[in-house]
Amino acid sequence: MLGGKSYILRGSVSLALVILILFMITLLVSEDNPLHTSLFDVKRQFTASSSSSSVCNFAKGRWVKDRNRPLYSGFECKQWLSTMWSCRVMGRPDFSFEGYRWQPQGCNTPNFDRFTFFNRMQNKTIAFIGDSLGRQQFQSLMCMATGGEESPEVQNVGWEYGLVKPKGAIRPDGWAYRFPTTNTTILYYWSASLSDLVPMNNTDPPHLTAMHLDRPPAFMRNYLHRFDVLVLNTGHHWNRGKIEGNHWVMHVNGTQVEGEFLKDIKDAKDFTIRSVAKWLDAQLPLHPRLKAFFRTISPRHFRNGDWNTGGNCNNTVPLSRGSEITGDDYGSVDTAVESSVNGTRIKILDVTALSELRDEAHISGSKLKPRKPKKVSNVTSTTPIVNDCLHWCLPGIPDTWNELFIAQI
Repeated sequence: MLGGKSYILRGSVSLALVILILFMITLLVSEDNPLHTSLFDVKRQFTASSSSSSVCNFAKGRWVKDRNRPLYSGFECKQWLSTMWSCRVMGRPDFSFEGYRWQPQGCNTPNFDRFTFFNRMQNKTIAFIGDSLGRQQFQSLMCMATGGEESPEVQNVGWEYGLVKPKGAIRPDGWAYRFPTTNTTILYYWSASLSDLVPMNNTDPPHLTAMHLDRPPAFMRNYLHRFDVLVLNTGHHWNRGKIEGNHWVMHVNGTQVEGEFLKDIKDAKDFTIRSVAKWLDAQLPLHPRLKAFFRTISPRHFRNGDWNTGGNCNNTVPLSRGSEITGDDYGSVDTAVESSVNGTRIKILDVTALSELRDEAHISGSKLKPRKPKKVSNVTSTTPIVNDCLHWCLPGIPDTWNELFIAQI
């Protein structure tokens, strides 16, 4: 009888310990202090959630506070990060926007760990092809991969891809860097429209360029066999002002577009996105190791005007538009990209709706000014306020794009 009581007592103590441990785990796992999630945990969670009523949806979820943000220092990542996008260097006084992470619906994204990242990306090449928002995502990944630290061992291999600055140019058409320890290459190529641009035979200015809407950029065609991961994007250069300012002349089937055919810029953009997706999908069986993503458009938040009239987005209050994207509808705000990749082997990297909530994280604002104004004689000269409600502060929202992108590789 005594032995029975002892057995019951030990069982009660064991049960109490289990309850206590579960209680401690509940306290530890909170929105502000999530437990570390590995890349393999994400795969297990995705598989488990897919078999249940709740399916992992990276495009739906909520922004939550995370005291482990930012992922790198905006002061230190000068080797890769453009000064104009480094809001700390530019003197922005408020950085509350840096302290949030995206919590997807139905699963968790991994905490980014650069050593795990390089282990998975050993002997692989990641390519970003797109506009300046693609360049921001590229710079974000370079800062994440290096921890924002100076990395003299990283090799500039742009010459291997023809990415060298032409004589008289401001910058090359892109950059390519290799991490020698794991033979990992990360590159970016500027292609604002994802169409093939070919100079036309005209000697008098303005020098026109044929914009072949049904042909992907020559760079992509020439180097696709060297890529292991590809991320495409386009969108904000598809307006009459940009096209006319660049002297681009639309062509389809090798001839100039005339009359009403594709006269609407949106139709031309959608046609090009479909053409690129169709071409890339046809190429993927020839490159079985290649994983391709098409990122949806990054939202802009102009107020009191637009890009041309000097609108601003100087809100500094995080999540004033809300913190959550909910619903069972899996449709993307960017219907052009979504419809073009549906039924293909290309994955959609849907960042539009979740980025729409973060209007406070752009580089625009009345408080965004240089730290040390230049003095000319006795007159203080200040740089004009940046009215840019399109590009993002880094560290910032493009870091989240990369986390979602890496979780789906």
